[in-house]
Amino acid sequence: MTFRRGTRSVIGVFSSVLAVLAASVVTLVGASGVASAHGSVTDPPSRNYGCYQRWGSDHLNPNMGQTDPMCAQAWKADPNAMWNWNGLYRNGVGGNHQGALPNGQLCSGGLAESGRYRALDTVGAWNTATKPRQFTLTITDQARHGADYLRIYITRQGVNTATTPLSWSDLELVTSTGRYGTTGLYQAQVNAGSRTGRHVVFTIWQASHMDQAYYLCSDVNFQ
Repeated sequence: MTFRRGTRSVIGVFSSVLAVLAASVVTLVGASGVASAHGSVTDPPSRNYGCYQRWGSDHLNPNMGQTDPMCAQAWKADPNAMWNWNGLYRNGVGGNHQGALPNGQLCSGGLAESGRYRALDTVGAWNTATKPRQFTLTITDQARHGADYLRIYITRQGVNTATTPLSWSDLELVTSTGRYGTTGLYQAQVNAGSRTGRHVVFTIWQASHMDQAYYLCSDVNFQ
């Protein structure tokens, strides 16, 4: 078949338009996937959010193994869990958080047996966010679920979560809040007392739209 130059130009333009439209569809699908998601502690970043924040656009970088080994093992164990940094929750717990989460599985929300988020329970020197002993904790909720309450725990002084699996007995409840509206941003003031050095901040976010609880570990260094 023979095409005249003008016909070829039209076909070329049409092909370019199709390519742009296809790319737009991919972009919209990706964006809707994020927009319809849930949320996490973003400051100080939860383990899952921190790994996504630092490596989501560069998760195949071999330097991650040297500079951020705990995130490297998490990405290797289940990349989908890291992409879904905002999906670490349990339904139907009924407020029995300690009954639902065995010792050693707090950071995975008790989901370790299913394999999802299991790497978040791995013992090691997770990257820490440096914080003063009085700070503001922030949850970003993309789906605007609201919150019945936040319960914020911090490891007791002397607990070394870099060498020991996190247990309920390692934690002290320091902040318990009331309800939040569906604003998509929930903040609480936290007082760590006299704690210094490396600690884990463990947050329970009880969503309001249904019986859905989020369990989130943030690694901090108090100064």
